[in-house]
Amino acid sequence: QVQLVESGGGLVQPGGSLRLSCAASGRIFGIYAMGWYRQAPGKQRELVATITSLGSTNYADSVKGRFTISRDGAKNTVYLQMNSLKPGDTAVYYCNADITDVTGTQYHVWGQGTQVTVSS
Repeated sequence: QVQLVESGGGLVQPGGSLRLSCAASGRIFGIYAMGWYRQAPGKQRELVATITSLGSTNYADSVKGRFTISRDGAKNTVYLQMNSLKPGDTAVYYCNADITDVTGTQYHVWGQGTQVTVSS
């Protein structure tokens, strides 16, 4: 069994910054892609950013230039640095990863979500 645990959400004023973290745990053999998604009230879950094991990144147009995704392979952790936050960024942010465990079983895992609220 593998799991993802997120942290770092909270309340921030417009223009402020937050850093989200997501750590994978369990009997992990390897992690391919990791990413962040978000879901605002009444809206569908949407992609924010992804990063592969080779460091290739992909961002939603709405966050390009403001958010940065990174990962620490040794810690099985992915980060999302969010700058110049806007009220429209308010959502529950979910971590996602494609993980292979030591038995060769592949998982597409979601974290429990962390609330980000941008408001004055």
